[in-house]
Amino acid sequence: MQDGPRPVDVLTVARVASPTPSVRRVTLLGTAAAVAAAGPTISLLVPRVDDPSPHWPEVARDGRIVWPGGSHGVSMRSYTARRQDVDAGEVDVDFVLHGDGPAATWAAAAGPGAPVAVASAAALGHSPAGTVLLAGDETAVPAIARILATAAPGTVGTALLEVADAAEEQVLEAPDGVTVRWLHRDGAEPGTTTHLVDAVRALERPATDDLFAWVAAESSVVRSIRADLRGRWGLGRAQHHAIGYWRRGRTTAPGG
Repeated sequence: MQDGPRPVDVLTVARVASPTPSVRRVTLLGTAAAVAAAGPTISLLVPRVDDPSPHWPEVARDGRIVWPGGSHGVSMRSYTARRQDVDAGEVDVDFVLHGDGPAATWAAAAGPGAPVAVASAAALGHSPAGTVLLAGDETAVPAIARILATAAPGTVGTALLEVADAAEEQVLEAPDGVTVRWLHRDGAEPGTTTHLVDAVRALERPATDDLFAWVAAESSVVRSIRADLRGRWGLGRAQHHAIGYWRRGRTTAPGG
């Protein structure tokens, strides 16, 4: 006889901060087991603003989300845990406050004690390599920050990050051999420029097979970069991970 669905892990907001004008960093508090399981990529269950008792779904043995009947008022979005501290029972999640999606709306209003839940977790899709190319917009900054922070000291390469302007730059821990470059839109809307595509096209392919490229941004931008990596760079499937984090024109993009 199989066990039934399990409850989701519920965490509460411990504190909030604003590392940049458009980023809201929410520190979540939970049990050691819940925090250890909450990352690096998490399926976050976000309730309506000011709902103290959300009607959470459950998780089946095969990982499917079992939603309650009727109106539950909970939305699920994928985010990267910027930081996990199991000893302190804390998880940091950065929300980009663009758009009017349920996650960005919740994060903008969240205060200490507000509940949120985690349904599942997954890897970032990055494989350690001696040479790396990392490219993404503001929605990918938490993931790129984690990749850089855990890279071996001798890692070399380039990290390209597109953000609105200089005020959106963050201090990132990175190996000495990795160059971090910030690309500014300077008034252009997210997903409307070719800054990331052009920056990758301007790079020469490193003369090594110990190479991995990780890319996340608006879907059409990612498609263009993926084509360059597969064509001009000749990267196989095992040497790159390129994923559209959001799609321009959807009301939830890019803040969730």
